[in-house]
Amino acid sequence: MFRATMKSLLARKLRLLLSGLAVVLGVMFVSGAFVLTDTLGRSFDAVFSDAFSEVDVNVAAKPKVALSEVEGEQVAAPVPASVVDRVKAVPGVTDVRGVVNADGARLIGSNGKVVTSFGPPQLGENWLGESDLLKLREGRAPQADDEIVVNVALAEAAKVKVGDRVGVLTLAPKKEFTLVGVFGYSGGRDSVGGVNEVAFTTPVAQQLMLGKPDVFSNVTAQAAGGTTPEALRDEVARALGTDYEVKTGKQLADDASASLKEGLSFFNKILLGFAAVALLVGTFLILNTFSIIVAQRTRELALMRAIGASGRQVIGSVVLEAVAVGLIASVLGLAAGIGVGALLAYLFGKLAGGLTLAGLGVPPAAVIGAFAVGLVITVVAALLPALRASRIPPIAAMQDVATPDRPLTKVTVGGSVVTAIGAGLLFLGLGGHAGDNTLATILGGVLFAFIGVALLTPLISRPVVALLGSIFAWSVPGKLGRLNSGRNPRRTAITAAALMVGIALVTGVTVILDSAKGSISALAEDTIKAELVISGAQAGPRPASFDPAVLEKAADIPGVRLVDGEYGDMATVNGERTWVAASSDVAALERIFGAKATAGDISRLGPDQMLLSSDTAKSRNLSVGSTVTVQLSRGDAHTFTVSGIYESSQLTNPVVLPPQAATDFAIPQPIQGFVQLAPGTSVDAVQPQIERLLADSPEVSVADRAAFIKQQTSQLDTPLRMIQILLALAIVIAVLGIINTLALSVLERTRELGLLRAIGLRRAQTMRMITVEAVVISIFGALLGVVVGTGLGAAVVRALKDEGITDLVLPWSQMVTFLVLAAIIGVVAAVLPAIRAARINVLGAIAHD
Repeated sequence: MFRATMKSLLARKLRLLLSGLAVVLGVMFVSGAFVLTDTLGRSFDAVFSDAFSEVDVNVAAKPKVALSEVEGEQVAAPVPASVVDRVKAVPGVTDVRGVVNADGARLIGSNGKVVTSFGPPQLGENWLGESDLLKLREGRAPQADDEIVVNVALAEAAKVKVGDRVGVLTLAPKKEFTLVGVFGYSGGRDSVGGVNEVAFTTPVAQQLMLGKPDVFSNVTAQAAGGTTPEALRDEVARALGTDYEVKTGKQLADDASASLKEGLSFFNKILLGFAAVALLVGTFLILNTFSIIVAQRTRELALMRAIGASGRQVIGSVVLEAVAVGLIASVLGLAAGIGVGALLAYLFGKLAGGLTLAGLGVPPAAVIGAFAVGLVITVVAALLPALRASRIPPIAAMQDVATPDRPLTKVTVGGSVVTAIGAGLLFLGLGGHAGDNTLATILGGVLFAFIGVALLTPLISRPVVALLGSIFAWSVPGKLGRLNSGRNPRRTAITAAALMVGIALVTGVTVILDSAKGSISALAEDTIKAELVISGAQAGPRPASFDPAVLEKAADIPGVRLVDGEYGDMATVNGERTWVAASSDVAALERIFGAKATAGDISRLGPDQMLLSSDTAKSRNLSVGSTVTVQLSRGDAHTFTVSGIYESSQLTNPVVLPPQAATDFAIPQPIQGFVQLAPGTSVDAVQPQIERLLADSPEVSVADRAAFIKQQTSQLDTPLRMIQILLALAIVIAVLGIINTLALSVLERTRELGLLRAIGLRRAQTMRMITVEAVVISIFGALLGVVVGTGLGAAVVRALKDEGITDLVLPWSQMVTFLVLAAIIGVVAAVLPAIRAARINVLGAIAHD
């Protein structure tokens, strides 16, 4: 039986290869995700180990507002200069340094634009001299207050050289400096982890990066010979008390690396999610392949039963083929995943500014995941055809016809039940009734919904396929193609369902994001009563900001009625982290953003007063007159009194503080500005004047309201494009499914095709017949995907109504594009099977058994 199975497998290696390719692509995603995160994780381990290699003990103040990597950028609390002397007095200390090191030093390049960073920080620091890690390659150290040095990577990105006058943006507006030196790192590196570094003299670094003199970001200490870093850490901690965090250099490296790995794990889950979609589509392909192969082997399997093979042996034969396909696919998928993981890691390193990658590694999770997923998916998909094969009666060996198609009653009932379960899970998840399991419930609902629709597809395939096929029924090949696509509803349904999953997900996501864009645009158009907006695109963890003086100068421009600058920060409000804002002119809350008071007065705000949205006040049980303790990123905790409450909306902040509070924000500069013009004043007359005021703030620009809204909503286009690219893999697998189904169908109908050729069907007509069959199946799958995706997207939009997504926007143009694309996919998928059908030897086909 084993020899017979292996001969059968080798005889069908091409068709099994096509189905195995679907598993290869899915496994590639799984193993590639693990290889990528492992390589980047070890690379960051090396970066931080290197960065803290010269630190035995580090002293830092506890942050005022502790934030995770996902919540935002944490601002280190300043360490008084007096701590340096206190650490020096600790026994076992040989060298102590006060270090200024903070994100937010943006160099303006020779082209007048800010050098941006997508991920790695842009550090401003005090120059502490050369070391084993850091060496000057050109020039000298900064000595005067208007001198700086930068690392090689930043100098090259900005296209500046020693002797140039350059602008730098920090906590303060743009300041001019002379570049007096360029430094690099051991091993010939131009940066460490893609970080851009600007080094000032210590007093300048303290003022520009920390906002006050005589403070440091942290203090580092070296241990004397015979003293371990751990022992020195404990001694320093005892000397300073509980107000400071004292760690070894190794602890710092581990903590920094762990924080970044948290973000990588999230990225890993996204990739695994797309791998799951690809494998779901691949399951349809494999199920169809084995179903067709088993149907074609009816006589062979029945003869095996007739000469003594048991039903269990027949099941084992089919499953053994699946195991072989799964093993080969897993090996190939793992190899492809290693290559893809290495390529993505390389691209990530380049995008991150030249991250030095650790050696490529294959973690156990990648190997285990590849083989577990590849084998399980293939065997599970082949199990149903295997069970069907075991039920073939021996008497079927004497029949010339295949077993007739079974009734659709059971599969229809099963599909209805599964679809109902999916709808129930979606209702619970989208309705917020699943508690902490909301995401898992929604994903489960989507999975059950797809499987349920796939099971119901055979029921609707005949009428829909007949309707679609009628478009091509004007010719004999068209009529034959229509009849062929509808003759086996199960096969057509499974093939179409594979395409349906990918298109449904793309359509659903497009509906959600387009609805979000439409809702935001409509709300902003109706609410924002400002003709001009000052803002910048965020190219990293920090939003763009500009000089507050611009607001005062803009207010003096003739025709300007009101100017408001918006500041923002993460803070703790009565111990709970939340986003807070400050407004340079609180009157803008009503006059520009249309806020309506529900209690108190929201038209003015004293230095110790605050305003709350109605949702925030309700959730925290606060009212006018309540006192609230707010801890901002800088400074001490401050108590404010609630003086007004306004109606919540998507365009208003949960907490509004007086403008004086912005000095203690992480970024004490406005990140947006709104300009309201007097009636009759032309936008074209005022906009150029404000642009001139922003000459020293190259990160931001001024635009009219329509352009600003378009800029803000266009940020949703990037995730949409990424999702479409990743889901394209599922569509590729679906195309393989159509090719595989047609190829097997051609083989199955060899005698039929020979007879058609014998009675006059020409080669070109044969190819057109196969093409029509493929196009009808593709359009059916795409149509199903568009309908299902629109339904899922509309359900999500309805569930997000309270979050501000109130307008349902259907992407009609994209839906039509998907259907046209499906027709093209059908034509492409039909090429090889059609050529094979056209080349059939007529006499040999008629005699085919």
